[in-house]
Amino acid sequence: MAVAFYNLGSDAGLKKLDDYLLTRSYITGYQASKDDLTVHASLSKPPSSDYVNVSRWYNHIEALLRISGVSAEGSGVIVEGSAPAPEEAIATPPAVDTKASAAEEDDDDDVDLFGEETEEEKKAAEERAAAVKASGKKKESGKSSVLMDVKPWDDETDMKKLEEAVRSVQMEGLLWGASKLVAVGYGIKKLQIMLTIVDDLVSVDTLIEERLMEEPINEYVQSCDIVAFNKI
Repeated sequence: MAVAFYNLGSDAGLKKLDDYLLTRSYITGYQASKDDLTVHASLSKPPSSDYVNVSRWYNHIEALLRISGVSAEGSGVIVEGSAPAPEEAIATPPAVDTKASAAEEDDDDDVDLFGEETEEEKKAAEERAAAVKASGKKKESGKSSVLMDVKPWDDETDMKKLEEAVRSVQMEGLLWGASKLVAVGYGIKKLQIMLTIVDDLVSVDTLIEERLMEEPINEYVQSCDIVAFNKI
């Protein structure tokens, strides 16, 4: 069932969206999708910082659009009482060739799925099983998308050098993504940065404790906080 939002141009609509995003990083699923683009396009202007969760989500989608774009299809979302999303932001199901489908069904009818296995088929199956066992190929490790806040010591910290220091950390299975500076207060800004990790190769806790909080990077970095952690 599609998620529905109403009157996102009103305080009541934004409040509902803000409550919805309190425990979520994206509109649907665990990565940015066309559902996020649909809701993003329905907002005529950036949301007020009073709506903390909507503002965080909106700025993140803005950053993705500037850096890499969004291609995941999503699960479906309905936005009513707002400006319609641009056509390119809405996933359109491909047209189905009914003739081709009918032909495929006819072909399927000719296949005897429960027929007796021949000696040649048995031999081929045994060879495939032996090849898989011999290769010892491991199942591909999962990946995660992480949004991290990196805070400086004070307002005199050079944020450009801070980001350079953070990105200087290179590890197998670690890929740094989009970033932006977010005002904290009293003239201080924090670095908000995306990263993608291979779960079996990179521990975020180890990355923070043993790399980002150690010399020479801790000359710029006071602390690191995980804002969002999603499986891909």
